[in-house]
Amino acid sequence: MKTLKTILSFAILSILVSCSTSKEVNIAKELDYNIFLNNTINVSDFLAQKELDFWQNKLNNQPSQYPYLTKIASANTMLFSSKGNIFYLIEAENKLLQINIKTNFSNSSSLRALARNYISQHRFKESLELLKKAAINGDNLNSTNKMLFDVYLELGDTEKASKYLSEIEDYSDFDYLIRVSKWHDHQGDLTSAIRFMEKGMKKAEEANDKALKIWSYTNLADFYGHNGQIKESYNLYLKSLALDNNNAYAKKGIAWIVFSHDRNPKEALRILDIISDKHFSPDYFLLKSEIAEFQNDSISKKNNIDLYLSSIKNAQYGVMYNQHLAKLYLEEFNDSEKAFPYIKKEINSRPTPQSYDLLAWYYYKNKEYKKALQIVNDSVLGKTFEPSVQYHIAEIYKANGIEEKAKKIRKELLESSFELGPLMEKKILNI
Repeated sequence: MKTLKTILSFAILSILVSCSTSKEVNIAKELDYNIFLNNTINVSDFLAQKELDFWQNKLNNQPSQYPYLTKIASANTMLFSSKGNIFYLIEAENKLLQINIKTNFSNSSSLRALARNYISQHRFKESLELLKKAAINGDNLNSTNKMLFDVYLELGDTEKASKYLSEIEDYSDFDYLIRVSKWHDHQGDLTSAIRFMEKGMKKAEEANDKALKIWSYTNLADFYGHNGQIKESYNLYLKSLALDNNNAYAKKGIAWIVFSHDRNPKEALRILDIISDKHFSPDYFLLKSEIAEFQNDSISKKNNIDLYLSSIKNAQYGVMYNQHLAKLYLEEFNDSEKAFPYIKKEINSRPTPQSYDLLAWYYYKNKEYKKALQIVNDSVLGKTFEPSVQYHIAEIYKANGIEEKAKKIRKELLESSFELGPLMEKKILNI
């Protein structure tokens, strides 16, 4: 019976793979996206650098004009977005700290700018303290409340996040629409999340705001991908690239479609190589290692993991990659001892269901199945609906003999195979 079950599992996997690799169902086409990959001029990079040089020269000539620091910080933030180099994000932080010290942390706009920078660095608790000060100051309170919603949601405090979402309610406001969309996604209601993000996209288009259009296109593309609407997702990534041909996030989204849906790992790697030549992020190495594993290329997989570990040794990354490191030590190196300190740090700085999922997975890996189940029941179940977390829950259920619930999640996960990627399909089928 066990043999028959295994045969059936691999038969299903073969059908899934053959369907995905069939030319009739391939979605991404080189003719569509090559124009955005080859010989592109990074206009946003050029403009940001020009802006930085202009305001830096102004400050050099008039050192007492500390408001120029805000402009310099903004240019550095744009350069971080364009290049991906963490140096620029830290430079922006330094300038924002200087201006907040100059103003004795009394200017709400400057406090929000520094809080936004800390969010990018995953320093959510520090961001929260700044936003509390901005709220006490009271000026432009609506903008502060929007960010308080963001931070409380990132910290896993859904009760307070819900409170601030109510405070900013305005269905004519783009900022509110995208936040209520994020809220529904967090609650596992993807249909509503998509509906509100579509409304936000229409607002951005009506305003003809290029930055907001790009943001809404890429975020809605992500939601469409989660919902199995791969063609719609692909078209929105292309739409965002038509506005900014150097949008690395959109290109990475297309690379994922090429790999996960079209099952063309070689082409996915070509796209990633082109992206990473102009935009640096350690995440690219992890994705390349995943693709290498799919290709049964153990040497390339190891090289990319080594490059990833080498990259994040840069102290400027701070806590940004603790979660990734914990997963890497648990999954790739089977070294729960090294993973545990990162899990503790993640829970301390960001006590979300995802962080507690890591702790549950740690106990699972150590064959302490009852402890893992207890953490799932107390801190994870019903609080996040991410497919990767659901996979962990299913495996923990199975290990505890709760087969029926594990099989139910297995069925749901097979519908999320695009989001999880080809490597996870085999694991899901074995639940």
